[in-house]
Amino acid sequence: MDTEWNDNQPIYRQLRDRVVAMILDGVLKEGDPLPSVRNVSAEYRVNPLTVLKGYQELVDEELVEKRRGLGMFVRAGARNVLLQGERQKFLAEEWPRVRETIQRLGLSTEELLNGANRRSKPKSDEEER
Repeated sequence: MDTEWNDNQPIYRQLRDRVVAMILDGVLKEGDPLPSVRNVSAEYRVNPLTVLKGYQELVDEELVEKRRGLGMFVRAGARNVLLQGERQKFLAEEWPRVRETIQRLGLSTEELLNGANRRSKPKSDEEER
């Protein structure tokens, strides 16, 4: 987990988002334990109640389950639930802006697909003819 905190969002929410990213990236898999509240609190120098609040959001979202005396664990299916939610969020919030930029720049599908593989350079007048 990153040790830098953003002032625009509560730390407990950032902790929650970091755990979500770890699940999506496969760092934490179904059935894996979350780092203990005590360890996260000490490592990132945040109040244990802050860590607990972030973890509780994950429990409330049914992504993590508490096991009495053992800790918190990633629930089965959590990654799929997160992927579905993140995909919907991307399509609803980010994709319209991306699509608008693509249209504004007049990029073709070929340019978009090839642009990821190599740097595009402006064509000279000779190449365009």
